[in-house]
Amino acid sequence: MKSYLQISISSTEAQQEMLLPTMIELGCEGFEQTDSALICYLKHDLIPNNGKVFTEDIRKLIQHISSNAVIEIKLIKETNWNAEWEKTIQPIEIGKRFVVKPTWSEYNNVENRIILHIDPKMSFGTGYHETTRLSLQLLESFMKINDKVLDVGTGTGILAIAAIKLGAQSSVGIDNDDWSIENAEENIRLNDVTSQIQINKKELQEFKDESFDMITANLTLNTNIEMMKDFYRLLRNRGKIILSGLIVTDQPNMEEHLMKNSFEIIERLFENEWIAIAAQKI
Repeated sequence: MKSYLQISISSTEAQQEMLLPTMIELGCEGFEQTDSALICYLKHDLIPNNGKVFTEDIRKLIQHISSNAVIEIKLIKETNWNAEWEKTIQPIEIGKRFVVKPTWSEYNNVENRIILHIDPKMSFGTGYHETTRLSLQLLESFMKINDKVLDVGTGTGILAIAAIKLGAQSSVGIDNDDWSIENAEENIRLNDVTSQIQINKKELQEFKDESFDMITANLTLNTNIEMMKDFYRLLRNRGKIILSGLIVTDQPNMEEHLMKNSFEIIERLFENEWIAIAAQKI
């Protein structure tokens, strides 16, 4: 039976998002996120001979990201991480119209909600994070029938799929992560919208003659700022953008860059420490 290191790192949700790429690079294969900690699993046979030195190196690396983190490391026996994790993912109702549901769970759709069948793997966008929920609510409020939608950093493809379910003419989801592309394509098939959605790894600069009525970008403050001029270029006149992946303290900086780039703020939504902003090209 294989054994694993279980690495528990005390952290906020924002810190967990920053820690995940680092822990993936270290070779961790399974993750569990709680309100107060990120729990990672690493195969014991991947650990160098001097395990003590290795664990100290992990502590030093993590503390560059979260200086006050409490790190607990212990050896455990193999279990079916995916099966255990799947038990925690249940349908979740979002806004007035959506419910996000993995294929392995049941849902009694008494309110005739739009069902988004999303089987998350390592891609971001399960509906269980505030930024996804906030983005879906703004999409519900501002997207119009027959809009053309671009979803930047599509993750599981949830926003691109939701746009089609709301009546968009088409949507394009782009991501720079191969795993996300694969997961998004699987979810598109699950939702029977393959003819209306394109998923690819194109960079924004590669879109030359295309324009969109709506852009969604659940990314980070700095990434949204870096892409702002391309967002403006790709949006049609009076087109709308939904930005998230932002914490409340990002709001002034994000809104300043929106206004500098000829966008007007039309709505803000908040949940816990997270914010999503809808703006319109002027």
